[in-house]
Amino acid sequence: MRYDLIIRNGLCVLPWGEVQTSLGVRDGRIASLGVRADDEAHEVIDASGLHVLPGLIDSHVHLREPGNAGVETIETGTRGAALGGVTMVFDMPNTNPPITDRDMIAWKQEHVPRHAWTDFAFFVGATRENTPQLAALEQMRGVCAIKVFAGSSTGNLMIEDDAGIEAVMRSGHRRIAFHSEDEYRLQARKPSFHSGQPYATHSEWRDVECAFLGTRRIMALARKTGRPAHILHVSTAEELSYLQGYRDVSTVEVLVNHLTQIAPDCYERLEGLAVMNPPLRDRRHYAASWAAIADGTVDVVSSDHAPHPLEAKRRPWPDCPAGLTGTQTIVPLMLDHVNAGRLSLARLVDLMAAGPARVYGLQGKGRIAAGYDADFTLVDMKAERTIENAWIASPCGWTPFDGQRVKGWPMATIVRGRAIMRDNAMIGAPDGWLARFAP
Repeated sequence: MRYDLIIRNGLCVLPWGEVQTSLGVRDGRIASLGVRADDEAHEVIDASGLHVLPGLIDSHVHLREPGNAGVETIETGTRGAALGGVTMVFDMPNTNPPITDRDMIAWKQEHVPRHAWTDFAFFVGATRENTPQLAALEQMRGVCAIKVFAGSSTGNLMIEDDAGIEAVMRSGHRRIAFHSEDEYRLQARKPSFHSGQPYATHSEWRDVECAFLGTRRIMALARKTGRPAHILHVSTAEELSYLQGYRDVSTVEVLVNHLTQIAPDCYERLEGLAVMNPPLRDRRHYAASWAAIADGTVDVVSSDHAPHPLEAKRRPWPDCPAGLTGTQTIVPLMLDHVNAGRLSLARLVDLMAAGPARVYGLQGKGRIAAGYDADFTLVDMKAERTIENAWIASPCGWTPFDGQRVKGWPMATIVRGRAIMRDNAMIGAPDGWLARFAP
């Protein structure tokens, strides 16, 4: 047999377990899970000593394009993702201008293949004006879901009232992704806080009830309309417990930050570099997030990569913008958690490959199986490295994890049978494809 690519002797994380085997790739897809010793290929990668994972997906990033190229672009963001072992990203719509209509979707469809290193999908932002068109917009090529900002975050997209959210839920049928903080509570509490207060005040303003109330409201509307909802960046013990009763209409995302950083220490160490929405919380919520990983409540782990200029993040609270870099560091951090015994490698694959595919209806990706796209993340579970600002590809040039030592590191990123990163070096040129989704 002759293949385009053979990955030899890796410990492959298959849907049914870890198997030491060699994989064969032809025409960008997985052709064999049992390549023979005498089979040949145009390219051979020796994966001895490495784990071969299905291509890991970061299904929540803000790549800021169109917008501010000095902070991030699709090229720099996906380059960072690839350096970090990510083979596909799902980009949020709160750009400038936002992705809310056919013209901007067409721009994204044309722009991505020329600039993205990884494969790519993107959200369409819901507005009051485009609600009647959402059923058609969600079917356009490359669109992974509709995104609703029910609480204010970075950008101007927002539908905060029940009537507006219900109208969105009645337009179309695919799962909707929600930023579920309650805007009314946010605004009512805002006058109680003032400039110059400690950065930890961010978690007091955007408190547990702000998040929990938003999620309760959305679940009531999901049940009422029968429209499935994906609750993004769930950050509280209360929400995680509550959502167990709504699995018929909900799926759950938790961020790597809420699994890694704990208040108030993170605010004392990082100041503005710890400010994000929803906020980093105390150890009770950190423990609840890990318990929800263990019991299957969580479907997806993402980064919510949202870069800002370093000088802006150094402003006093609340003038520092919310959002942290993360797509380049999510895989090393999660591998470190695996090595620490907090989850298995199989569970990591479920959360960052099979999970995003299941939640969003992604076709041909998310597992190592014959006929699927040949996307692989090759990792060395024994490699120890220190995350550093100098490694970060984003033009903003910082990570909240600068100086953190981790065990487990991505050694190669392969997209549709093409190695785009090996040993921390990029290969070739951007050639990302738009993802395919179930209608």
